[in-house]
Amino acid sequence: MSIRRSTSKMAAMAVAVSLALAPALAMAKPGSGSSVGSRGSKTFSAPPATQTAPSGAQPMQRTMTPNTPSAAPTAPAAAAAAAPQSGGFFNSGLGRGLMAGLVGAGIFGLLSGSGLFNGLGSLTSFLGLILQLGLIFLVVRFAISYFARKREGQLATATPHGQAPEQPMQREAFGGMFGGGAGAGAAAAPAARIAELQISPEDFNSFERKLAEIQSAYGEENMEHLRRHVTPEMVSYFAEDLAENARKGVLNKVSGAKLLQGDLSEAWRETDADYATVAMRFSVMDTMVDRATGAYISGDRTEPSEATEIWTFTRRAGGGTDEWKLSAIQQVA
Repeated sequence: MSIRRSTSKMAAMAVAVSLALAPALAMAKPGSGSSVGSRGSKTFSAPPATQTAPSGAQPMQRTMTPNTPSAAPTAPAAAAAAAPQSGGFFNSGLGRGLMAGLVGAGIFGLLSGSGLFNGLGSLTSFLGLILQLGLIFLVVRFAISYFARKREGQLATATPHGQAPEQPMQREAFGGMFGGGAGAGAAAAPAARIAELQISPEDFNSFERKLAEIQSAYGEENMEHLRRHVTPEMVSYFAEDLAENARKGVLNKVSGAKLLQGDLSEAWRETDADYATVAMRFSVMDTMVDRATGAYISGDRTEPSEATEIWTFTRRAGGGTDEWKLSAIQQVA
């Protein structure tokens, strides 16, 4: 009876351990089931939805790209700041100063017993002063208007009115596992920094090969092979994940990745790099085993599991199809 009870307890503990490790299985595969990496200047912008990933992508959870929005004022704000204040001459600093001087002279005349305007000399001299003030007013007003118009002209030249907004990037349809059906694209970034990039069938073939090679290298914990196919930033994330598995005494066996469906979300060229974001639905053998004994812990050992992720690849600007490296993995929203 005691042996049967012990066996029952051990079975219950095994089930409990399997349930406890179920979340770990969900977080398996390269990227640990989170959104990590960089997408150049679009790191913090959601890639357009596609037929493969109609719900879009989750925002980045780990990235080395700093999120520093530009503090430069917009053209309307700059124009408003540069516009002269309304209210006439006597609301300006010069007008208020002259008015204060005139009133001060009158008060000085009263205090000295010479009358309100005797401090200025005579009525003739006072009228002459008024004439001079009028001429100064006209000159100052002309100068203010001239410089205001010149400033507005400079702003108009820098940001011309009626400039047509940039069109969303065009997407090409290709045969094989990758199809056309990308969703409505987000507005393109300023043309001075980003340009549309055409993706060829050879590029898509490269993405498919990279998918299988990266999954296999991760399952083998082969950091040398990973460095050939992913950016240094992604290498650092994968190394952290593998080190955490080692600390737990487990090994994530990933192999046999096969692309089932994929399509282009967006592709663009920046100053020194090309980027392509693709949504991919793939199957993969994904299990967790004990590192010391090889004993099975979780995952299906006979049937591959399916996953849909959004991968971004990068290369030097104008590089070849073999130069693409994985720079980001995002989970679907």
